[in-house]
Amino acid sequence: MAGPGGAPPRLALVLAVLAALVAVKYYRDAEVARQQELALKSLGSEGLFLFSSLDTNNDLYLSPEEFKPIAEKLTGVAPISEFEEEETPDPSGETLSIVAKFQPLVMETMTKSKDGFLGISHVALSGLRNWTAPAAPMSVMLARQFKAFLPPKNKLDLGDPWWIIPSELNIFTGYLSNNRFYPPPPKGKEIIIHRLLSMFHPRPFVKTRFAPQGAVACIQAISTFYYTIAFRIHAEFQLNEPPDFPFWFSPGQFTGHIILSKDASHVREFKLFVPNNRSLNVDMEWLYGASESSNMEVDIGYLPQMELESTGPSIPSVIHDENGNVIDSRDPSGEPLQFVFEEITWQQEIPWEEAAQKLEVAMYPFKKVSYLPFTQAFERAKAEKKLVHSILLWGALDDQSC
Repeated sequence: MAGPGGAPPRLALVLAVLAALVAVKYYRDAEVARQQELALKSLGSEGLFLFSSLDTNNDLYLSPEEFKPIAEKLTGVAPISEFEEEETPDPSGETLSIVAKFQPLVMETMTKSKDGFLGISHVALSGLRNWTAPAAPMSVMLARQFKAFLPPKNKLDLGDPWWIIPSELNIFTGYLSNNRFYPPPPKGKEIIIHRLLSMFHPRPFVKTRFAPQGAVACIQAISTFYYTIAFRIHAEFQLNEPPDFPFWFSPGQFTGHIILSKDASHVREFKLFVPNNRSLNVDMEWLYGASESSNMEVDIGYLPQMELESTGPSIPSVIHDENGNVIDSRDPSGEPLQFVFEEITWQQEIPWEEAAQKLEVAMYPFKKVSYLPFTQAFERAKAEKKLVHSILLWGALDDQSC
């Protein structure tokens, strides 16, 4: 049997459904366009741009989750996270000894040095000139405190990055204030990062004023009981105190690795450092007034060495014999007991360069595109029959020193 016009009933039904879907889509598109037009009239182009940056699902409504950045900005109160407080350490857990190595900035690498720092007051640079050694040359920490470096359960693949400290900057927040001297109290996973960086200087800011902000990590190697975690941290220091004006010291990046057990009870190895393979690796900014509108000087320079390294694997702070009795950590001659650690057999691993590149892309998504040295770029362009886009920079685009 045929329907109207001779079409089979099933075909007619399909055509009717398609027509209805097209009509619904047309109505929804028209409604969205109408709502966007109303929003533009109400908010203006800049206001609508701000609204859209928060409206992550583009439904022209802000859910509580989407509104959260505004709430935190206005109230100054952030929600409690699962890692909000530092857990109570186990006094019988293992301890890790870490040493700090530091060579001060080479003043001659600053552009302002070319004219003998003409016009720059000695007071403005006092914090920089006086910083010649680490604040704490050595520190002993509990191995369990490094739990913050462990991967979340959904990030157990090699090279799959996750955020230890996620960025809190967006178009609404803008950048953080320049006119500050003392870091806010660290919380959650910020605590171990803050404590480590405090070995260099007493006023580290684990969240930079400008994006990209935070700390990112990925698994570089996996064994039965251990991970090697590669990490990258963007942080900065405030070198001055009142009555002087703020002086910000922002290394290009802190990077490094940690080898730790999957339950964070043992750390086999830890290293954190500022790369020194480029001619300039630190950005510096200082104010000449006590407000955000005050004049600011900017310069860049070279820092030869800034690193933390464990002296060896973490060791038990309390030692028990086979009967559970506490024994002396030194042998009868007074020498510390020597511990023997099993060799780690890695089942999966990727090169350090690959892990570092994954972290770099997480911080700077534009690095998904290959940036080549000048001569190599022309060879690639010729092979792929493409044009060359050349960029000349004062510093590196892919770290915080630029």
